[in-house]
Amino acid sequence: MENSGKLGIKEWAVEDRPREKLIQKGIQSLTDAELIAILIGSGSTKESAVDLSKKILHAYQNNLSNLGRCAVDDLKNRFHGIGEAKAITIVAALELGRRRNLSENLKPSQIKTSKEVYDLFHPIINDLSHEEFWILLLNNSNKVIAKHKISQGGIAGTIIDVRLIMKRAVDNMATSIILCHNHPSGNLQPSQADINITKKLNDAGKILDIPILDHIIVADNRYFSFADEGLM
Repeated sequence: MENSGKLGIKEWAVEDRPREKLIQKGIQSLTDAELIAILIGSGSTKESAVDLSKKILHAYQNNLSNLGRCAVDDLKNRFHGIGEAKAITIVAALELGRRRNLSENLKPSQIKTSKEVYDLFHPIINDLSHEEFWILLLNNSNKVIAKHKISQGGIAGTIIDVRLIMKRAVDNMATSIILCHNHPSGNLQPSQADINITKKLNDAGKILDIPILDHIIVADNRYFSFADEGLM
């Protein structure tokens, strides 16, 4: 049961009332901590919701992407004043923000650069705490036919089935493929396993006349392109 002695919004100092600030000055005037404070509603007997929110952000390097990777238990067990209900609220709000980004950038009409591939997949896989491997299927005009998640793994990697990828491409009548996966560790450089699977898929694509155009690695709001680096 949560502590009944927590400071409610009405008990905060005027400058600590983000709801009033939102109404008077607009949502853009609020800091990240103030927005989180609105979500959790109250702090503890020792600190206001804003102070608690600042503490949470500080623990994640004041980076919402880092906070977005945390689980309910991480928040609940790490911070006094954050029970299960509040932890769920924070996690749900961050997931909603991620999905909003995704819905705003669902499918570019045509892929021309590696940056466009990164922009497409960034909201899907950048904040994940596990690794996911996706493919982007294109037609002969480099227009997007479909995107598919091929596999999901742990922090260190995921298993890739070359046959499954090529079957998806054939079934969708794709004329080319772009590969994409994330590195939850934040390390942008391709591993030897990344290089090996890219070569295997490249060889398979040549046999079926469905070339692999690029392999994008997404990590910590950055990306690495095999094609841009001359590795394709």
